[in-house]
Amino acid sequence: MFAAARQTSSLAKRAFSTSSVNNTRVAVLGAAGGIGQPLSLLLKLNPLVSHLSLYDIRLAAGVAADVDHCNTPSKCVGYGPEDGGLEKSLENAEIILIPAGMPRKPGMTRDDLFNANASIVRDLAKAAAKVAPKARIGVIANPVNSTVPIVAEVFKAAGVYDPKRLFGVTTLDIVRASAFLSGIAGTKPAETNVPVVGGHSGPTIVPLLSQLPEGKKVVEQGGEQLAALVKRIQFGGDEVVKAKDGAGSATLSMAYAGADWADSLLRAMNGEQVEICTYVESPLYADKGVSFFSSPVQISSEGTVGEIKPVGQLHPSEQKLLDACLPDLKKNIEAGVNFMKQ
Repeated sequence: MFAAARQTSSLAKRAFSTSSVNNTRVAVLGAAGGIGQPLSLLLKLNPLVSHLSLYDIRLAAGVAADVDHCNTPSKCVGYGPEDGGLEKSLENAEIILIPAGMPRKPGMTRDDLFNANASIVRDLAKAAAKVAPKARIGVIANPVNSTVPIVAEVFKAAGVYDPKRLFGVTTLDIVRASAFLSGIAGTKPAETNVPVVGGHSGPTIVPLLSQLPEGKKVVEQGGEQLAALVKRIQFGGDEVVKAKDGAGSATLSMAYAGADWADSLLRAMNGEQVEICTYVESPLYADKGVSFFSSPVQISSEGTVGEIKPVGQLHPSEQKLLDACLPDLKKNIEAGVNFMKQ
Protein backbone atom coordinates (compact mmCIF):
# COMPACT_ATOMS: atom_id res chain seq x y z
CA MET A 1 0.00 0.00 0.00
CA PHE A 2 2.64 2.49 1.08
CA ALA A 3 5.10 1.30 -1.57
CA ALA A 4 2.51 1.89 -4.26
CA ALA A 5 1.80 5.33 -2.86
CA ARG A 6 5.49 6.22 -2.95
CA GLN A 7 5.75 4.97 -6.52
CA THR A 8 2.84 7.13 -7.67
CA SER A 9 4.25 10.11 -5.83
CA SER A 10 7.63 9.57 -7.48
CA LEU A 11 6.04 9.49 -10.93
CA ALA A 12 4.21 12.74 -10.27
CA LYS A 13 7.36 14.28 -8.84
CA ARG A 14 9.26 13.48 -12.02
CA ALA A 15 6.62 15.24 -14.08
CA PHE A 16 6.67 18.25 -11.74
CA SER A 17 10.45 18.35 -11.45
CA THR A 18 11.21 20.65 -14.39
CA SER A 19 9.95 24.12 -13.56
CA SER A 20 12.23 26.37 -15.62
CA VAL A 21 11.76 24.82 -19.07
CA ASN A 22 10.02 26.20 -22.12
CA ASN A 23 6.80 24.21 -21.92
CA THR A 24 5.16 23.19 -25.17
CA ARG A 25 1.66 22.66 -26.56
CA VAL A 26 1.24 19.28 -28.24
CA ALA A 27 -1.68 18.01 -30.34
CA VAL A 28 -2.46 14.32 -30.93
CA LEU A 29 -4.70 13.57 -33.92
CA GLY A 30 -6.26 10.15 -33.51
CA ALA A 31 -6.01 10.27 -29.73
CA ALA A 32 -8.74 7.72 -28.98
CA GLY A 33 -7.17 4.90 -30.97
CA GLY A 34 -4.94 2.04 -29.92
CA ILE A 35 -1.80 4.16 -30.30
CA GLY A 36 -3.36 7.50 -29.45
CA GLN A 37 -4.54 6.63 -25.92
CA PRO A 38 -1.26 5.34 -24.47
CA LEU A 39 0.64 8.00 -26.42
CA SER A 40 -1.50 10.71 -24.82
CA LEU A 41 -0.90 9.22 -21.38
CA LEU A 42 2.87 9.17 -21.88
CA LEU A 43 2.86 12.75 -23.14
CA LYS A 44 0.85 13.80 -20.08
CA LEU A 45 3.73 12.53 -17.94
CA ASN A 46 6.35 14.55 -19.84
CA PRO A 47 7.33 17.67 -17.86
CA LEU A 48 8.18 19.52 -21.08
CA VAL A 49 4.53 19.42 -22.23
CA SER A 50 2.30 22.16 -20.86
CA HIS A 51 -0.89 21.50 -22.84
CA LEU A 52 -2.28 18.47 -24.68
CA SER A 53 -4.99 18.80 -27.32
CA LEU A 54 -6.53 15.43 -28.18
CA TYR A 55 -8.60 15.02 -31.34
CA ASP A 56 -10.52 12.06 -32.72
CA ILE A 57 -13.79 11.47 -34.56
CA ARG A 58 -15.20 9.95 -31.38
CA LEU A 59 -14.31 9.46 -27.70
CA ALA A 60 -11.54 12.09 -27.55
CA ALA A 61 -13.34 14.02 -24.80
CA GLY A 62 -13.46 10.89 -22.66
CA VAL A 63 -9.79 10.09 -23.23
CA ALA A 64 -8.86 13.67 -22.37
CA ALA A 65 -10.94 13.64 -19.17
CA ASP A 66 -9.33 10.36 -18.12
CA VAL A 67 -5.76 11.42 -18.88
CA ASP A 68 -6.27 14.86 -17.36
CA HIS A 69 -6.86 13.24 -13.95
CA CYS A 70 -3.17 12.25 -13.80
CA ASN A 71 -1.58 14.55 -11.24
CA THR A 72 0.94 16.23 -13.52
CA PRO A 73 0.97 19.93 -14.42
CA SER A 74 -0.05 19.78 -18.08
CA LYS A 75 -3.65 20.44 -19.10
CA CYS A 76 -5.44 18.00 -21.39
CA VAL A 77 -8.48 18.90 -23.54
CA GLY A 78 -10.41 16.70 -25.97
CA TYR A 79 -12.05 17.66 -29.26
CA GLY A 80 -14.37 15.90 -31.69
CA PRO A 81 -15.31 16.76 -35.29
CA GLU A 82 -18.34 18.83 -34.24
CA ASP A 83 -18.14 22.65 -34.14
CA GLY A 84 -14.77 22.80 -35.88
CA GLY A 85 -13.08 20.66 -33.26
CA LEU A 86 -10.21 19.59 -35.49
CA GLU A 87 -9.10 23.14 -36.16
CA LYS A 88 -9.62 24.10 -32.51
CA SER A 89 -7.39 21.24 -31.41
CA LEU A 90 -4.58 22.60 -33.60
CA GLU A 91 -4.64 26.19 -32.39
CA ASN A 92 -1.18 27.23 -31.11
CA ALA A 93 0.12 23.67 -31.45
CA GLU A 94 3.91 23.50 -31.55
CA ILE A 95 4.18 19.72 -32.08
CA ILE A 96 1.53 17.67 -33.88
CA LEU A 97 1.55 13.87 -33.70
CA ILE A 98 -0.61 11.92 -36.17
CA PRO A 99 -1.29 8.32 -35.10
CA ALA A 100 -4.76 8.36 -36.73
CA GLY A 101 -5.72 5.60 -39.13
CA MET A 102 -6.69 1.97 -39.44
CA PRO A 103 -4.49 -0.56 -37.62
CA ARG A 104 -2.96 -3.47 -39.47
CA LYS A 105 -4.77 -6.82 -39.31
CA PRO A 106 -3.52 -10.36 -39.96
CA GLY A 107 -2.54 -10.81 -43.59
CA MET A 108 -2.38 -7.07 -44.24
CA THR A 109 0.78 -5.33 -45.38
CA ARG A 110 1.49 -1.66 -44.83
CA ASP A 111 0.65 -1.18 -48.50
CA ASP A 112 -2.82 -2.58 -47.82
CA LEU A 113 -3.28 0.21 -45.30
CA PHE A 114 -2.55 2.88 -47.87
CA ASN A 115 -6.02 3.20 -49.39
CA ALA A 116 -7.64 3.42 -45.96
CA ASN A 117 -5.19 5.80 -44.33
CA ALA A 118 -4.06 8.09 -47.16
CA SER A 119 -7.24 10.16 -47.19
CA ILE A 120 -7.32 10.37 -43.38
CA VAL A 121 -3.79 11.76 -43.26
CA ARG A 122 -4.49 14.12 -46.16
CA ASP A 123 -7.49 15.67 -44.43
CA LEU A 124 -5.70 16.07 -41.10
CA ALA A 125 -2.73 17.63 -42.90
CA LYS A 126 -5.00 20.14 -44.62
CA ALA A 127 -6.26 21.33 -41.25
CA ALA A 128 -2.71 21.54 -39.88
CA ALA A 129 -1.53 23.51 -42.90
CA LYS A 130 -4.35 25.99 -42.35
CA VAL A 131 -4.21 26.40 -38.58
CA ALA A 132 -0.66 25.49 -37.48
CA PRO A 133 1.68 25.69 -40.49
CA LYS A 134 4.73 26.32 -38.28
CA ALA A 135 4.19 23.29 -36.04
CA ARG A 136 6.58 20.35 -36.11
CA ILE A 137 4.67 17.34 -37.44
CA GLY A 138 5.43 13.74 -36.55
CA VAL A 139 3.60 11.25 -38.77
CA ILE A 140 2.95 7.86 -37.18
CA ALA A 141 0.05 6.73 -39.40
CA ASN A 142 1.13 3.89 -41.67
CA PRO A 143 2.45 3.43 -44.26
CA VAL A 144 4.85 6.17 -43.08
CA ASN A 145 6.96 5.84 -46.24
CA SER A 146 3.95 7.16 -48.18
CA THR A 147 1.98 9.22 -45.65
CA VAL A 148 4.86 11.63 -45.00
CA PRO A 149 5.06 12.56 -48.72
CA ILE A 150 1.27 13.06 -48.64
CA VAL A 151 1.64 15.61 -45.85
CA ALA A 152 4.44 17.30 -47.77
CA GLU A 153 2.27 17.63 -50.87
CA VAL A 154 -0.62 19.06 -48.83
CA PHE A 155 1.64 21.71 -47.32
CA LYS A 156 3.15 22.50 -50.73
CA ALA A 157 -0.33 23.01 -52.19
CA ALA A 158 -1.12 25.38 -49.30
CA GLY A 159 2.13 27.28 -49.87
CA VAL A 160 3.43 26.65 -46.34
CA TYR A 161 5.76 23.66 -46.73
CA ASP A 162 8.92 23.66 -44.64
CA PRO A 163 10.78 20.33 -44.96
CA LYS A 164 12.59 20.99 -41.70
CA ARG A 165 9.31 20.72 -39.78
CA LEU A 166 8.05 17.41 -41.19
CA PHE A 167 9.10 14.04 -39.79
CA GLY A 168 8.16 10.40 -40.12
CA VAL A 169 8.34 8.65 -36.76
CA THR A 170 10.48 5.56 -37.36
CA THR A 171 11.56 5.31 -33.72
CA LEU A 172 9.84 1.95 -33.21
CA ASP A 173 12.41 0.35 -35.52
CA ILE A 174 15.21 1.69 -33.31
CA VAL A 175 13.38 0.58 -30.16
CA ARG A 176 12.93 -2.94 -31.54
CA ALA A 177 16.54 -3.17 -32.70
CA SER A 178 17.71 -2.09 -29.25
CA ALA A 179 15.48 -4.62 -27.48
CA PHE A 180 16.27 -7.55 -29.78
CA LEU A 181 20.05 -7.03 -29.98
CA SER A 182 20.40 -6.48 -26.24
CA GLY A 183 18.58 -9.77 -25.68
CA ILE A 184 21.30 -11.52 -27.67
CA ALA A 185 24.27 -9.52 -26.40
CA GLY A 186 23.20 -9.38 -22.74
CA THR A 187 23.49 -5.59 -22.69
CA LYS A 188 21.18 -2.91 -21.30
CA PRO A 189 18.56 -2.07 -23.94
CA ALA A 190 18.66 1.67 -23.25
CA GLU A 191 22.41 1.66 -23.87
CA THR A 192 22.26 -0.49 -27.02
CA ASN A 193 21.61 2.21 -29.60
CA VAL A 194 21.29 0.70 -33.07
CA PRO A 195 21.05 3.19 -35.95
CA VAL A 196 18.20 2.13 -38.26
CA VAL A 197 18.04 3.87 -41.63
CA GLY A 198 15.90 3.78 -44.76
CA GLY A 199 12.15 3.64 -44.31
CA HIS A 200 9.54 2.14 -42.01
CA SER A 201 8.30 -1.08 -43.62
CA GLY A 202 9.77 -4.53 -44.15
CA PRO A 203 12.77 -4.47 -46.49
CA THR A 204 13.05 -0.66 -46.35
CA ILE A 205 14.14 -0.97 -42.70
CA VAL A 206 17.94 -1.20 -42.59
CA PRO A 207 19.49 -1.81 -39.14
CA LEU A 208 23.17 -0.86 -38.99
CA LEU A 209 24.20 -3.38 -36.37
CA SER A 210 27.89 -3.19 -37.27
CA GLN A 211 28.10 0.38 -35.99
CA LEU A 212 28.18 -0.65 -32.33
CA PRO A 213 30.41 -3.28 -30.69
CA GLU A 214 27.60 -5.62 -29.60
CA GLY A 215 26.11 -5.69 -33.08
CA LYS A 216 29.42 -5.92 -34.90
CA LYS A 217 30.08 -9.29 -33.28
CA VAL A 218 26.74 -10.62 -34.53
CA VAL A 219 27.32 -9.22 -38.03
CA GLU A 220 30.81 -10.66 -38.32
CA GLN A 221 29.60 -14.07 -37.18
CA GLY A 222 26.83 -13.92 -39.77
CA GLY A 223 24.76 -17.04 -40.29
CA GLU A 224 21.28 -17.80 -39.06
CA GLN A 225 21.47 -15.64 -35.95
CA LEU A 226 22.17 -12.49 -37.99
CA ALA A 227 19.51 -13.33 -40.58
CA ALA A 228 16.93 -13.97 -37.86
CA LEU A 229 17.79 -10.76 -36.02
CA VAL A 230 17.53 -8.61 -39.15
CA LYS A 231 14.26 -10.25 -40.14
CA ARG A 232 12.82 -9.71 -36.66
CA ILE A 233 13.76 -6.01 -36.74
CA GLN A 234 12.30 -5.58 -40.22
CA PHE A 235 9.12 -7.56 -39.59
CA GLY A 236 8.58 -7.14 -35.86
CA GLY A 237 5.17 -5.67 -36.59
CA ASP A 238 4.05 -8.97 -38.10
CA GLU A 239 5.05 -10.71 -34.88
CA VAL A 240 2.73 -8.46 -32.87
CA VAL A 241 -0.17 -8.70 -35.34
CA LYS A 242 0.04 -12.49 -35.21
CA ALA A 243 0.31 -12.60 -31.41
CA LYS A 244 -2.75 -10.35 -31.01
CA ASP A 245 -4.70 -12.79 -33.19
CA GLY A 246 -6.75 -10.22 -35.08
CA ALA A 247 -7.22 -7.89 -32.11
CA GLY A 248 -4.78 -5.23 -33.28
CA SER A 249 -1.24 -4.34 -34.20
CA ALA A 250 1.75 -2.77 -32.45
CA THR A 251 0.00 -0.04 -30.49
CA LEU A 252 1.68 0.06 -27.08
CA SER A 253 5.26 -0.16 -28.34
CA MET A 254 4.42 2.39 -31.05
CA ALA A 255 2.99 4.75 -28.45
CA TYR A 256 6.17 4.35 -26.42
CA ALA A 257 8.28 5.05 -29.51
CA GLY A 258 6.14 8.04 -30.48
CA ALA A 259 6.46 9.53 -27.00
CA ASP A 260 10.21 8.95 -27.13
CA TRP A 261 10.40 10.74 -30.50
CA ALA A 262 8.40 13.69 -29.15
CA ASP A 263 10.62 13.84 -26.08
CA SER A 264 13.67 14.12 -28.37
CA LEU A 265 12.21 17.21 -30.01
CA LEU A 266 11.15 18.67 -26.68
CA ARG A 267 14.61 18.17 -25.18
CA ALA A 268 16.25 19.79 -28.21
CA MET A 269 13.88 22.75 -27.88
CA ASN A 270 14.93 22.94 -24.24
CA GLY A 271 18.60 23.32 -25.13
CA GLU A 272 19.94 19.75 -25.27
CA GLN A 273 22.05 18.37 -28.11
CA VAL A 274 19.86 15.67 -29.64
CA GLU A 275 20.42 13.34 -32.59
CA ILE A 276 17.86 10.75 -33.70
CA CYS A 277 17.13 8.57 -36.70
CA THR A 278 13.97 9.95 -38.30
CA TYR A 279 12.34 9.97 -41.75
CA VAL A 280 12.73 13.38 -43.41
CA GLU A 281 13.15 15.00 -46.79
CA SER A 282 16.76 14.12 -47.46
CA PRO A 283 19.45 14.70 -50.10
CA LEU A 284 21.29 11.46 -49.33
CA TYR A 285 19.70 9.34 -52.10
CA ALA A 286 17.76 11.97 -54.02
CA ASP A 287 19.77 11.07 -57.12
CA LYS A 288 18.11 7.64 -56.96
CA GLY A 289 14.62 9.12 -56.74
CA VAL A 290 14.44 8.67 -52.96
CA SER A 291 13.47 12.10 -51.68
CA PHE A 292 12.64 10.96 -48.13
CA PHE A 293 14.98 8.84 -46.04
CA SER A 294 15.59 8.03 -42.39
CA SER A 295 19.11 8.54 -41.12
CA PRO A 296 20.74 10.20 -38.10
CA VAL A 297 19.46 13.79 -37.89
CA GLN A 298 20.66 16.52 -35.58
CA ILE A 299 17.59 18.23 -34.11
CA SER A 300 17.97 22.00 -33.96
CA SER A 301 17.18 24.15 -30.93
CA GLU A 302 13.95 25.03 -32.75
CA GLY A 303 12.91 21.36 -32.76
CA THR A 304 13.43 21.17 -36.52
CA VAL A 305 15.65 19.20 -38.89
CA GLY A 306 19.27 20.24 -38.53
CA GLU A 307 22.21 18.41 -40.05
CA ILE A 308 21.21 15.26 -41.95
CA LYS A 309 24.04 12.82 -41.51
CA PRO A 310 25.05 10.04 -43.94
CA VAL A 311 24.63 6.40 -43.05
CA GLY A 312 28.34 5.92 -42.41
CA GLN A 313 30.45 2.84 -43.05
CA LEU A 314 28.45 -0.29 -43.86
CA HIS A 315 29.25 -3.98 -43.63
CA PRO A 316 28.74 -5.71 -47.01
CA SER A 317 25.60 -7.40 -45.64
CA GLU A 318 24.20 -4.01 -44.70
CA GLN A 319 25.03 -2.58 -48.10
CA LYS A 320 22.91 -5.35 -49.62
CA LEU A 321 20.04 -4.37 -47.34
CA LEU A 322 20.39 -0.73 -48.37
CA ASP A 323 20.52 -1.65 -52.06
CA ALA A 324 17.27 -3.61 -51.62
CA CYS A 325 15.68 -0.78 -49.62
CA LEU A 326 16.04 2.05 -52.11
CA PRO A 327 13.85 0.78 -55.00
CA ASP A 328 11.01 -0.15 -52.64
CA LEU A 329 11.27 3.15 -50.80
CA LYS A 330 11.16 5.05 -54.10
CA LYS A 331 7.90 3.29 -55.02
CA ASN A 332 6.40 4.04 -51.60
CA ILE A 333 7.23 7.73 -51.90
CA GLU A 334 5.83 7.88 -55.42
CA ALA A 335 2.60 6.28 -54.20
CA GLY A 336 2.08 9.13 -51.74
CA VAL A 337 2.89 11.84 -54.29
CA ASN A 338 0.68 10.23 -56.96
CA PHE A 339 -2.21 9.94 -54.51
CA MET A 340 -2.18 13.71 -54.12
CA LYS A 341 -1.90 14.28 -57.87
CA GLN A 342 -5.05 12.21 -58.39
